[in-house]
Amino acid sequence: MADVYTVELSKIINEFSLEKIYLPDDADKIAIHLMDVNRPGLQLAGFFDHYEPQRMQIIGKVEHRYLESLSAEARRKSILGFLESKPVAVVISSALEIFPEFYELGEYFEVPILRTADSTSAFMAALIAFLNVQLAPRITRHGVLVEVYGEGILILGDSGVGKSETAIELVKRGHRLIADDAVEIKRVSAKTLVGSAPEIIRHYVELRGIGIVDVRRIFGMGAVKLTEKIDYIINLEPWVQGKMYDRFGLDSEYTDILGIKIPTTTIPVKPGRNLAIILEIAAMNNRQKKMGFNTAEEFNKKLMGQMGIEMSE
Repeated sequence: MADVYTVELSKIINEFSLEKIYLPDDADKIAIHLMDVNRPGLQLAGFFDHYEPQRMQIIGKVEHRYLESLSAEARRKSILGFLESKPVAVVISSALEIFPEFYELGEYFEVPILRTADSTSAFMAALIAFLNVQLAPRITRHGVLVEVYGEGILILGDSGVGKSETAIELVKRGHRLIADDAVEIKRVSAKTLVGSAPEIIRHYVELRGIGIVDVRRIFGMGAVKLTEKIDYIINLEPWVQGKMYDRFGLDSEYTDILGIKIPTTTIPVKPGRNLAIILEIAAMNNRQKKMGFNTAEEFNKKLMGQMGIEMSE
């Protein structure tokens, strides 16, 4: 069974500076576990099929205008039926007027009633993006996450292969550290993975023989970052004599993490190889591929063309 993650309603209130119209006494214990939100137009009209009260409910100008068009008795009946379903929270957007029935029945059914000055569309988009991050499926991988030339590179490999030392060298060269040793990876959309460090080890790097190093204090705030999208994975492994390594880059490798395939390269490690420079080149090369230019394929075309000329001669 997949893990279920939650976010406290109080965190949402603080994030979006929501006005508290009514909050139950145990509001801090209210947890949101669904990424989806709902505009309850049909529910205010009395249709509750396929309705999920655990979604946050957003009342915009259309729903407000519908309630405004009803008689006082019909409006009370509509709001009563809606709040009786015990939605997890109701947010009224666009700084709209709060109908008295929301004060009375919200308190009676202990349903949080909140308000925002943001427009309905803008608030919904921001809320869904926030919930996607907070409630995203996640795993923790042993590795190092750095940002190199704007590319998020996840460095994987066995303990002692040189991941942390490479990260420090990259930081010295002006790049940024996100996480060392443990990387928390979240799937925030169908195409995007975002990595971060557990709070207790954030900004720290372990260097064997030296100990724990505070990267933020030694190199400054510009050397660290809280989160970064994972664009590329590099596996570091000890050099194995006689093993065939890809020398042209024509073969595309991918690593599946949480159902998303990330481009992957294996780099053999041996004394004398400057891994920081190699990772910089790898980052720029990956960025170039995303912009539509593949050096390996271009070289292969030229090579095949040259061989064709020689064969015709």
